[in-house]
Amino acid sequence: MGRNLQSDDRLRPIDLARGHGLSTQAVRNYEAAGILPAAARTPHGYRTYTPLHAAALRAFLALAPGHGHGTATSIMRAVNQGAVDEAFRLIDESHAQLLDDRRTLQAVERALRDLVPLSTDAANGTDRTDGQAGASGRGDIFIGPLARKLGLRPATLRTWERAGLVRPRRDSRTGYRLYGEADVRDARLAHQLRRGGYLLEQIAPLIDRVREAGGLEPLEAALRDWQGRLSARGRAMLTGAAELEAYLRGRG
Repeated sequence: MGRNLQSDDRLRPIDLARGHGLSTQAVRNYEAAGILPAAARTPHGYRTYTPLHAAALRAFLALAPGHGHGTATSIMRAVNQGAVDEAFRLIDESHAQLLDDRRTLQAVERALRDLVPLSTDAANGTDRTDGQAGASGRGDIFIGPLARKLGLRPATLRTWERAGLVRPRRDSRTGYRLYGEADVRDARLAHQLRRGGYLLEQIAPLIDRVREAGGLEPLEAALRDWQGRLSARGRAMLTGAAELEAYLRGRG
């Protein structure tokens, strides 16, 4: 049979700290934060812990990689206050966030697969929309031809510019917007993500990832890394769930 975690075995702060490479001050801080149940005190005022505290510490340290330090703290605090359903709600929210992150990654991957180069006819055309010429002669494209190529209204591209999704430069002579190759790429990626139901504020950080990576090809490595981190979070959540269940059983 399993050992009762609420037995009278006494542990010092150093006993809890050693097994996890922590300082005794860290253990005291965890207790003060509500991550550990309150410790008993000796007649001389020294803290004494039990195997139940050790299980709480293991649960917290296992939860943190998957849920983050703040959420793991809130989960443990809820459990120690007897609000187990609140702890489960926090866990559910974390899983929902992971699922949302997975869907976002999948949307980006689909968007990248759907991106194809603009035709040279569109990039070098001479048609006019919204009072603007079609090309600058430098490989840039004006707002009208780009909007038509994407099946959008020019006003939509201007909205995306205000949201930071595209950053066209201005023609020094006419003041018209000029979209370079990177701007076209960003507009097409934003268009794909909008079609997938993503909001502008959700798309902006993804566009920033593309810019930071220096284009779509380097972004593929970033996406693989992103996938790996999501998988690691998922596994960490499983480990955290097992340790939390052990702690809950020990509490009785």
